[in-house]
This record gives sequence, structure tokens and C-alpha cells, in this order.
Amino acid sequence: MKQRMSRVAAMLATTAMVAGCSATLASAPAQLPPQSGSDGARLETPLPADGDSPADPDSPVVRIAFAGDSYAEGPLEYRLASDPDNFVGPFAKTLRRADLAVLNLETAITTSGTPEPKAFTFATTEAVLPALASAGIDVVSMANNHGMDFGWPGFTDSIAAKQSIESPAVVGIGEDQVEAYDPYVAEVQDQRIAVFAATQVLDDNLAAKWTAGPDKGGLASADRLNYLTKRIGEIRDDVDTVVVFLHWGVEKYTCPTQRQIDLAEAVRQAGADIIVGGHQHRLAGGGRMGDAFVHYGLGNFLFQAASSDAEKTGVLTVDVRGREIVDYKWHPGRIYGAVPQRLTGADRDNELAYWESLRDCSGLTS
Repeated sequence: MKQRMSRVAAMLATTAMVAGCSATLASAPAQLPPQSGSDGARLETPLPADGDSPADPDSPVVRIAFAGDSYAEGPLEYRLASDPDNFVGPFAKTLRRADLAVLNLETAITTSGTPEPKAFTFATTEAVLPALASAGIDVVSMANNHGMDFGWPGFTDSIAAKQSIESPAVVGIGEDQVEAYDPYVAEVQDQRIAVFAATQVLDDNLAAKWTAGPDKGGLASADRLNYLTKRIGEIRDDVDTVVVFLHWGVEKYTCPTQRQIDLAEAVRQAGADIIVGGHQHRLAGGGRMGDAFVHYGLGNFLFQAASSDAEKTGVLTVDVRGREIVDYKWHPGRIYGAVPQRLTGADRDNELAYWESLRDCSGLTS
């Protein structure tokens, strides 16, 4: 049975970090720094040398599951209202079997506010969070280009929903930069796992407004790379595994951009062990980058799919023992009526082969 996570560990870790570096946080730049590549000079906390913290071979293996772009529009809105315990559908079984499960929630959680000036805006009720929790989701990222679709009233509602006792942990959004960039720290099988979230995708006309700052609520933006990597470095020695869940890439691309590759390398150097994400509404490749595991595109999950490529879905599981990536696996599916369905037999085998082929243009190894 999945162990439930305590938020006390997350709060204690956050308190320690704020107490130890409040002066540094207060002086974080308000302006967004230019996007950097893997220039190690920009990173304030280098990756420990291989072998500095070897995993205990007797430690248990922890399984972490990841699911992609999700919302509650169209048929999903009705499904959420009428049958919240089965909102996620058949993949709930895979998610519940993991020790920790993380999902990208690509919507504001509000019934108020007005749509922001952008092409697509999404909103749902606070019922979405307990519905996801009932399917085994432990951590939800709202660091994406829809997390504040209904402005400040919607943001206020989302923060209130985040604080509900029925909610899974919500990361990537907060009333200031400390909260927005706070990781969730889970204690699983005697191991401590930190989960960060940040977005590299924000509309140009909204990026400054939506990005959390020293005295300003908003989302965790990966374009504040120095601050993101500093926060990773601050907790690196206090946990066994660091996960960074990112919103990145270009819609409909199945190969990573150089900007994604540079970001993956930067957070890896800062101490991340698992780097995964999405936004493309397509699957992209996954594999090893040095000692870390990277997955560039989880695709759609709970989402209305507009094409056969957009229907390709699944759940990624990564088995870890401390910083060691023991194994990883793609559990393929297909979206029907906005709900992801698990595949079996020849269909599963074909989709697995397709997923494996996506690694060819990723620069990652198996």
C-alpha cells in the first residue's frame, strides 16, 4: 500500500532554508535574467562529484510516477462533477502502486476572475485536487502557462485550494518567491525526496506579471535560473533524491530544443537527479544524462486530444535508491474521450517501441 507523505518535513526544510539564507532571498533579482546554457559559472552550487554520496545498497528502491498535461475541461468537467473518485480512470491503478506520484495540472483552480488576454484559458473547481488525490496523485505542479489563466482573483482561489487539507501537495505557485519555488519533501521508505516545479513557458505579455518575486505572488519561472538552481542546491545535502518537474519545450515537437537541453543540464549540475516535464502535448524522449534521468515530454494525460499524435499518453515510472537511477519504464496508453486508457498486447508493444524511438533525437542514452 502506498505510504502517505507528511508535509511536516517540507515545512521544516523550508523553515531551515529561510532561516539560513533570508538575506540572500531578499536580494534575489526582480528582473528575469537572460536564459543561460550549461555554463557552470552561473550555477552557485555545483553537482557533487561522483561517489561523494554513494547510495546504501541495502536501502529500499522507491518508485516515482509521473503523468503529463491535465485539466478538467469539456467531458472532464462533467466527469469531475459526477464521478470524482474515478476522475483519472484506469491509470489510477498504476499511480497508486507508486510510492510517490506527480502530475502537471494545466489550469487555474477558480470560479472567479476574468480570462487573461491569451488564446486559451482553463479553469476548474477546487474539487479537482481531492479527485486527483483519490487516484494516488501526491504532488501537483501548477508551474505552467495556464496556472494563472484567470488573473489575481483566480490566483487567490488557487492558493486557497492548495491549502486545503484534502489537497495533494501543490508546487510551483505561491504568495511569494519562497513559496512558489519551495519543494515538496516526501519521506518514503526512509528516504527523503524533494520535488521542485518550474515553468520555462509563459506568454510574453504575461511572463513578468505571472512570475513570483521577493514580494510578489505568482509561479516559479525557470527563466530565473540562478534562483531555481540556488534553491535546489540549498536542499541537496538534506535529501536523498531531487526531482525537478518542468514545463518546457515547443508545442507539437517530439524532439527537445536546445533551450530544454541547456535547462536540463543546468538543473542537473545544481543537483537534480530526475528531470521530467511536458507542454508539447506530444510525447518526447527520455533517458540518461550522466547520472541523472531526463524525460523531455510526458504528453497529454487528462486532456482532450485533437489528433492521433496527441492521443498518445502514458505514465512514466522511475525507480531510485538515493541518487541512483535503478530503472525506468514507460506505461503506454491512448486517450479516448479525454481520459487516458491503458494499452495491452500488440498495441502496448507498438507504443513502447515508438516511445523508445523518441530517444534518438534527445541526446540521451538508455
